[in-house]
Amino acid sequence: MSNTVLHTKMIKEEAYRLGFQYVGIAKAEFMEEEARRLEAWLNQQYHGKMQYMENHFDKRVDPTKLVPGAQTVISLLYNYYTPESQKDPDAPKISKYAFGKDYHQVIKKKLYALTDFIQQKIGEVNGRCFVDSAPVLERDWAKRSGNGWVGKNTLLIHPKAGSYFFLAELIIDLPLEADGPMKDYCGTCTRCIDACPTDAISPKGYFMDGSKCISYLTIELKDKIPEAFEGKMDNWMFGCDICQEVCPWNRFAHKHKEEAFEPHPDLLEMKEKDWIELTEEVFREVFRKSAVKRTKFAGLKRNIAFLKKEGKTTND
Repeated sequence: MSNTVLHTKMIKEEAYRLGFQYVGIAKAEFMEEEARRLEAWLNQQYHGKMQYMENHFDKRVDPTKLVPGAQTVISLLYNYYTPESQKDPDAPKISKYAFGKDYHQVIKKKLYALTDFIQQKIGEVNGRCFVDSAPVLERDWAKRSGNGWVGKNTLLIHPKAGSYFFLAELIIDLPLEADGPMKDYCGTCTRCIDACPTDAISPKGYFMDGSKCISYLTIELKDKIPEAFEGKMDNWMFGCDICQEVCPWNRFAHKHKEEAFEPHPDLLEMKEKDWIELTEEVFREVFRKSAVKRTKFAGLKRNIAFLKKEGKTTND
């Protein structure tokens, strides 16, 4: 067995031991097709007010600009799915990914552990860890490495587990055995396109107008939510899971095994009235280590007020 094959096997086995569900390998190289696609997306202003998407274009499409001498991109998937949901059907909704502790911190620790393993078992290997925190086209690398296909809803989908995954990467200067991409199994299905209340997904799929996405409106957008979206938010106050909820492939999603992703004891019990009357003290307690802190107390209150205004939430 060659060193490349042996190293690949060792690294994948350790990643699975650390709790990652899927691990794929791709050669670190310039992404020509993805660069054209990203440029077209930016030119159409589909990134809305996310100005940072315009920055570091060269680094987004070339991993060797992020890690000099990079030879390999290791793409990893970490499951966050839970069948649990908020008890009050009238309560403003939170995306499942934000139920537990902030995934950035949880997964970063595992990536550091994997990096330490590589250096201890293989030797001096240089690289960087990424979890939604740098100019890396995560879904495209996951696709290139065979961890799934990018569906019509523009999310990565794995045929055995659906799409409720966090994506992470290790970009390193060690050559490994690359995996090939996976076939697209969306077929003629248009459920995600039909279900999106803001028409954020292109009629033909595979292209998302980020400025219309409910996740963007409730998290990324710092300004006032445009009145054009009144009555279209489907009661989501942080994020949105609609295109995942309707995706047939998510019938294969299974409960995560990460204790850190279990929700705060009060979160799922809070009623509609509790959210409308939310105080900063309660916000800090319930979301102490949560990704929801990203929108801040004022942002979440803005979202709840918008839902109340559009008639989706009423203080009975």
